[in-house]
Amino acid sequence: VKLTASFPKRLTGAYMALRTQHAPLCHHLHRIGKTPSQYCPHCPGINETVPHLLLDCPSYRRERHALVTTLGRKASSLPFLLSDPSATQHLVRFLNATQRFRKTFGEL
Repeated sequence: VKLTASFPKRLTGAYMALRTQHAPLCHHLHRIGKTPSQYCPHCPGINETVPHLLLDCPSYRRERHALVTTLGRKASSLPFLLSDPSATQHLVRFLNATQRFRKTFGEL
């Protein structure tokens, strides 16, 4: 919460959604009855979760490469990405590039 104190409201919302696993991704949306499938639209049979989006989904390999280039090995740490201030601008760039949160939060 301290990390998000100076963030704009929509970025705070996105961070809270990511940290609580209530992000607008298929796994959560399916659980609350908003989408028919829990699976990643790019990876049949794989739940679209926060870790999958940020660390694994091959469809966002290029966007993830930018994270790894700037953050190094730390880019593969979910706790680091979601809580370290030095990761914020890079994570925001990644999320904007994937456009997965645009419908809910707009441009972060």
